[in-house]
Amino acid sequence: MLKWLIVTALALVIFSGLQPMLRKIGLGRLPGDFSWRVRGREIQVPLMSTILLSLLAMGLTKLL
Repeated sequence: MLKWLIVTALALVIFSGLQPMLRKIGLGRLPGDFSWRVRGREIQVPLMSTILLSLLAMGLTKLL
């Protein structure tokens, strides 16, 4: 269980860094992706996009 929590946290960090590129293909704007403006900075938590990409990666690894 702890392993999945660590993987999800790392995926959130990676996808948050890749957010501008992922928005061009539609990820980061799904229902369940949160963003806030706090003191002029935008904080984004792409939760649903992370789950979707994690499921996609898991499916690819099962096929291989």
